[in-house]
Amino acid sequence: MSIRPFRDIKRNKTKVINVGPVKVGGNNPISVQSMTNTLTTDVNKTIKQIHQISEAGADIVRVSCPDENSTNALKEIVKHIDIPLVADIHFHYKRAIEAAESGANCLRINPGNIGDKKKIKEVIEAAKNNNCSIRIGVNAGSLEKDILEKYKEPCPEALVESALRNIKILEDLDFQNFKISVKSSDVFLSVKSYRLLSQQTTYPLHLGITEAGSYLPGSIKSSIGLGNLLMDGIGDTIRVSLSDDPVEEVKIGNEILKSIGLRNRGVKIISCPSCARQGFEVIETVKILENKLSHIKEPITLSIIGCVVNGPGEASQTDIGITGGGKDSNMLYLNGIQTKKLNNNEIISKVVEQVEKKASEIQKKAK
Repeated sequence: MSIRPFRDIKRNKTKVINVGPVKVGGNNPISVQSMTNTLTTDVNKTIKQIHQISEAGADIVRVSCPDENSTNALKEIVKHIDIPLVADIHFHYKRAIEAAESGANCLRINPGNIGDKKKIKEVIEAAKNNNCSIRIGVNAGSLEKDILEKYKEPCPEALVESALRNIKILEDLDFQNFKISVKSSDVFLSVKSYRLLSQQTTYPLHLGITEAGSYLPGSIKSSIGLGNLLMDGIGDTIRVSLSDDPVEEVKIGNEILKSIGLRNRGVKIISCPSCARQGFEVIETVKILENKLSHIKEPITLSIIGCVVNGPGEASQTDIGITGGGKDSNMLYLNGIQTKKLNNNEIISKVVEQVEKKASEIQKKAK
């Protein structure tokens, strides 16, 4: 038991699959995914965006493959990236085969939409021959016709029935290297569907609130939906779906995991909303520090509190802390200990200096 058991999350025990070198499921870190929004046939733009997504902290990236030119483009794309690639396939089984043969590490498909058993078998053979995993992607907006007729509308039971049907298709073909998603744009529907499914299968689950919207509402919907599930121990990989730059999806995904202690990548900033008591401009300081510290990948906690009401208490729990004081006199804390007084103009440079020093120490210990 940890020293703070109220923070402990007991993750569901799921099977482990491989998406390229990334292991998904079991006790492996919960991975963060995003998807390109370039034309896959525009190889240079797609490679550039994949690099941006990877640099932002994604573990896996997905690209859409609606036609043969797109699957052919994968051959060149995979030569220039260092992150596992998922090919998004919807209906044509040949696209899935081409993607597997072109270097995709995973196929996102609905086996039931691919066609007859012979076509599905060909896709599975291609996946097996190319060490390619599969994601069964059930979506409330594209359920099978007979399931919709049975339940009248998308509901948790409908999404789970679709998922279990597709699981059986793959299991009957002796294929177990897959994960599953049951997504909806409705938070309640998504959360209930994942909870039901987690009780009926041990395959790893890919979490997401699909078509969540623009940056602000989409981030909030995703945080509520994914946060609920993750804190219940459900979920092995996540994607935040925003009508925005994919880089922002990655940032939000990592922040969700960081906020509940499931991943610790980069600087975690605890900061106050500021008020008349602040000894320095908290909001502007935090914005500048977020930008200047965005390159840090090591797990470091930083508190930026404008006054002495809560400042010392927060600083005692973080690696580095700043507490505002009167008359241009603020206190720097290191490992919870008062270390040095700083004037307002020194705060940013000293914090950056200490964070980079701490990051360097962590790197040396890891070697």
